[in-house]
Amino acid sequence: MLLKIYPDNPNPKEIDKVVSILRDGGLVIYPTDTLYAIGCDALNVRAVEKICRIKGINPQKSNLSIICCDLSSVSEYAKVNNATFKLLKQNLPGPFTFILPTCHELPKIYKNRKEVGIRIPDNPIVREIVYALGNPILTMSIHDDSDQPEYVTDPELIHEKYELLVDMVIDGGYGNMEGSTVVSCLSDDFEVVRHGKGILL
Repeated sequence: MLLKIYPDNPNPKEIDKVVSILRDGGLVIYPTDTLYAIGCDALNVRAVEKICRIKGINPQKSNLSIICCDLSSVSEYAKVNNATFKLLKQNLPGPFTFILPTCHELPKIYKNRKEVGIRIPDNPIVREIVYALGNPILTMSIHDDSDQPEYVTDPELIHEKYELLVDMVIDGGYGNMEGSTVVSCLSDDFEVVRHGKGILL
């Protein structure tokens, strides 16, 4: 299913359709402020495992990332000290993934690595979805080095490629080609581990 949602003013009825799929353990592809991404309810382990299989990722060995709707919900799922909170507040919402130590609220699949990537994209569609769901969503970009650029930026072509693997593709306009900047906050010395679209303030 391809569903058009306008980023300037996401329609609550359309958001509810997406949330209903996520609550049922479904998979959705959606726009962010960087690349289009594939996601599910982050607390639904079966759905998380399904995405890991699609992406060819071993969750025991790979960092998983979640999208939160705002800063106040981050501390439910990750440990945030004062210095880290200040950094997040200055840069979010924005094109960043901050790697933080996990909290007890996340399922065991995240705790194998004892760390989790946190995103709050500057995109109203995905933030509204997370807010309405009431849980964070697992997020992985659909970018593949073998892909033609239009297959990761054009929602109709993304739908053509993934319609048999996911329950819904959201058309929120053309996506970007650049991923998020990844920042490790696992020690007091914050470290940029991957340069992307975001520039730290």
